[in-house]
Amino acid sequence: MVMVNKMGKNILPIIIGPTATGKTRLAALVAADINAEVICADSRQVYRDMNLGTGKDYDDYIVNGQKIPYHLMDIVDAGEKFNLFKFFEAFQQSYKDIVDRGKQPLVCGGTGMYVESIIKNYNMHPVPEDLEFRKSCESRSFEDLTEELKTYKTLHNTTDLDTKKRLVRALEIARYERLHPMECKQSACLYAPLTIGVSVSREVRRERIERRFKERLASGMTDEVEALLAKGVPAETLIYYGLEYKYLTLYVTGKITRNEMEEQLLTAIFQFAKRQMTWFRGMERRGINIHWIDGELPMDERKQAVEEIISNAQCVMLNA
Repeated sequence: MVMVNKMGKNILPIIIGPTATGKTRLAALVAADINAEVICADSRQVYRDMNLGTGKDYDDYIVNGQKIPYHLMDIVDAGEKFNLFKFFEAFQQSYKDIVDRGKQPLVCGGTGMYVESIIKNYNMHPVPEDLEFRKSCESRSFEDLTEELKTYKTLHNTTDLDTKKRLVRALEIARYERLHPMECKQSACLYAPLTIGVSVSREVRRERIERRFKERLASGMTDEVEALLAKGVPAETLIYYGLEYKYLTLYVTGKITRNEMEEQLLTAIFQFAKRQMTWFRGMERRGINIHWIDGELPMDERKQAVEEIISNAQCVMLNA
């Protein structure tokens, strides 16, 4: 049954938080209690065969021996292009499918742009590739392109600066939006977003990231990258995906040593988690209300806290 608030709108719980805060397991446990299906809002978990590097913890979706249905994971092949527009289009389809079957959608993810597109219900159009502009950028320096991008926007999303390819694409989008007063407007929404954030201290976050990093390396994260390269996914594409795929690709192709890979990658993940929190705090400054819970509480208490927030947003209790 789809939950509604006092205004008659469908309540859409959205559980967010930086990497390694346990939000996936939390979302699955809550989903089991409220008969929900999880929609994943992660920019890299959409790719097939990119499992360890993107943190797909499939076991997290098993609750009391039952698999919690999830959506928008493993929907495109590694190497294919995927962006915010395609994500939001896929989200809308998944949301409608879940609601049409009388089930409750629940969003979980850490990609700020994806989450915000859901909350604000963006009305988006795809930005076409500008091959002439891309060619003109080939001879320009990274620093020159960065300075141009700053003239279009404040660089909150520093992933734009991970590679020159990302930077050129960000410029391409910014130029198009200025030339075509855009389409990213908040439109009428059939659901009422209920955003719940999971927060932990900086020290706990770093400890969890480091422990999980070592576990995934031991589980074969390097082998995963080698297998993707063997399947024909270009090294440049894997580097473009950033974080684990960037540094592991540089390592397996001999560009850096193993020690350099481990040190640089761990630092990059720490920085990424910090950027995620910066984005979420920015969402609050942009008027989005986030109900924060303590991610260091025992999981049962975290689940109870989330369900109380959801219950308070309804016009009837969960068991009505």
